[in-house]
Amino acid sequence: MKFTLSTAEKDTRPIFITGNFNKWNPKDYNFQLKISDENTYSINIDDQLLNDDIEYKFTKGGWENVELDKYGNITPNRKVKKKSAVINDFVEKWRFNWGPFKDEFFPIVEVISEDFYIPQLDRYRKVWALLPYDYYISDKKYPVLYLQDAQNLFNEGSQYGNWEIDKKLSILAEYGRGDIIVIAVEHGNEDRIKEYIFDNDNVANGSEGKKYIRFVTDTLKPFVDEHYRTKKDRENTGIGGSSLGALISIYSGFLYPEVYSKLLIFSPSLWIEPTNNFPMMNFRVPFKTKIYLYGGEREGSKMVKRIQVFENYLKRWEKKNLFDFEFKTNINPDGEHNEFYWSQEFPRAIEWLFYNNTENPVEVKPKQENI
Repeated sequence: MKFTLSTAEKDTRPIFITGNFNKWNPKDYNFQLKISDENTYSINIDDQLLNDDIEYKFTKGGWENVELDKYGNITPNRKVKKKSAVINDFVEKWRFNWGPFKDEFFPIVEVISEDFYIPQLDRYRKVWALLPYDYYISDKKYPVLYLQDAQNLFNEGSQYGNWEIDKKLSILAEYGRGDIIVIAVEHGNEDRIKEYIFDNDNVANGSEGKKYIRFVTDTLKPFVDEHYRTKKDRENTGIGGSSLGALISIYSGFLYPEVYSKLLIFSPSLWIEPTNNFPMMNFRVPFKTKIYLYGGEREGSKMVKRIQVFENYLKRWEKKNLFDFEFKTNINPDGEHNEFYWSQEFPRAIEWLFYNNTENPVEVKPKQENI
């Protein structure tokens, strides 16, 4: 069966077709279209690979680069019956690294406190809440994700760039995946390493990770649950971060599995725990914990290997019936140790952790125009 595609935009990125015939893999080189002339592409797909009812979309190699309509809106899945005729399609626009971002879906960003007191450490910290765009016109309760290193999550002008989670949450909301509150905690600047190291004075003399974990879990979470409409149970509570922020989040999940069921772990600093000797709380009935692991092959020669060793270590714990883990591990061959790549990964992690999404973004009804 032959599919041909013409597109209005001049764009040199390769084009892929994805659908229910390749598990919705948006960058499957077996389904890359070949250019036939300017802005026109085609592919022949073996009939044996196709269902009788075909659903598909076109991408530029990822859901962050998927097709859009002329208004910049999400398009529904294309649907066609298997037949011998050539299928001719047209794409008006393409996403580029998840953009464009729509103002009407941006989260409401509130400063919970400029100087939230940390009794466990006797110091103060700035804390934000990013609320769903419709928070104040709804009565819904929301799951919560606690993230470290708030300075690098959404603020323009941050030293190392930022994850742009405000923009990414707007995309998720557009796809119907935006019902989540993010609590962002600033790191402690010169105290950052000590606060994110659990118990390793060889790395950080006077490491304070135990106290920091207790702050987020025993002080900040109760405050958030009291002042916002949250779903308080562990099934709706997650914690995460990148690098050292990911490391302290691992500790948080393992020491408080009755509080956190979802761990967002980007490029964790596992070199600090080369033997993966993490303390874990043991319960008679193991808690089920979802862990989204991400790393880039260009982050250093050992990053990906350490992630794989860590995952295998946890599987051994699982076999002892001490924990019940569910993993999603994504390795980016082009990924480097910086905010740009964590930003790209953030929506995928949210979809999997909180919406159980493993394939195509949720089917949505397209808008006819922007109002």
